[in-house]
Amino acid sequence: MEFRHVFVCVQQRPPGHPMGSCSDRQGREVFQRFIEKQQMDPELFMGCMITPTGCLNACGIGPVVVVYPEGVWYGGVRPRDVDEIVEKHLKGGEVVERLVVSKGKPPGMF
Repeated sequence: MEFRHVFVCVQQRPPGHPMGSCSDRQGREVFQRFIEKQQMDPELFMGCMITPTGCLNACGIGPVVVVYPEGVWYGGVRPRDVDEIVEKHLKGGEVVERLVVSKGKPPGMF
């Protein structure tokens, strides 16, 4: 397993903010599920860092998860999607295409 760093947006904006926030769309629950998976799996624990982040400037497609070193941006991630990302991408090296919003750079950039 190649070492990977996973960033999960848990940004919380004030209620009614026009951009919304990843936390309002289960971003914190997505982060928690990654942590639970990591704690149950020694290979994942040693081969992956999971980091909560503030805004990644992709609020409209959140919750957003970014996996490096590939630079894969996943959007609309739900807690139920975490198991698939872990098994296919983090452990198997296969990108979960149905959730991809960008590869290599932030969505909508350049």
